[in-house]
Amino acid sequence: MKNCDIKGIIVPILTPMNDDELQTVNHQELRNQVERLIEGGVHGLFPFGTNGEGYILSLKEKEEVLETVIDQVNGRVPVIAGTGCISTADTIYMCKRAEQLGADALSIITPSFALASQKELYDHYAAAAASVDLPIVLYNIPARTGNKILPETVRALCKDVDNIVGAKDSSGDRDNLKAYIDVTRDLDKKVYILAGNDGNILYCLENGGVGGIAGRANIYPKTVASIYDKYMAGDIEGAMEAQASVDTIQRVFKYGSPMTIIKKSVKMLGYPVGDNRRPFNYLCEEGVEELKKVLAENAAKGVC
Repeated sequence: MKNCDIKGIIVPILTPMNDDELQTVNHQELRNQVERLIEGGVHGLFPFGTNGEGYILSLKEKEEVLETVIDQVNGRVPVIAGTGCISTADTIYMCKRAEQLGADALSIITPSFALASQKELYDHYAAAAASVDLPIVLYNIPARTGNKILPETVRALCKDVDNIVGAKDSSGDRDNLKAYIDVTRDLDKKVYILAGNDGNILYCLENGGVGGIAGRANIYPKTVASIYDKYMAGDIEGAMEAQASVDTIQRVFKYGSPMTIIKKSVKMLGYPVGDNRRPFNYLCEEGVEELKKVLAENAAKGVC
């Protein structure tokens, strides 16, 4: 299995899009965002996380985006490719393609729409893992997919399958996140548990996790990366301040989808990342005004 130290702040990098009728992928701006995020000190990149709009990209587009990101990163930080699809067959295809293209690790979201039993989830992940020699991080986000990976299933997969090495919990349930950490502590291998909600990064670290996959790092890479860096340096107060400073964007979430708000934030900062692919890109005028206020307040505080 390929070695990959999965830790710190990993960014579910946005997929920039052109302002044309089809909202085609803007590969030059994608390269620019890779540079911006690495310069900001992030510890890894995650193409096709929720904020990367993997749910609405074609297989061909995913291959092209992944090729661009891996080429631009050029080994400077790990690239963890999101390869989960609804079917096991499509997931295996994407896992193999990501491996061929040079990804360092994979993150596989649960299948969506149809309700899956824990046995079906176990079998799905085990089959995907058997198709590649890359480390795999499970991805739990039941509010989006309708399927939850229970802590006992996380433990069983990490215990039984050599290259399943951890899980990202985006449930928002701190008890569930801690359960993932607790049930894998005694395994005879390193297990990487990551917070998938930006507000839980410090909580995850304090309870034995390794960091977070943080959508808000697309807006504020330096500040979000500093949560991990300060914590590891023993500056707990500084880590708490950094965590609190990026929580302010949550004021806008009541007006629309967090993915839409994060991409609009980056666009408002002056980067031509385009809008989310239609139809998932609307933010009401009240939400736009509140977002402008939050961005201005954070800029005045030096959040970047």
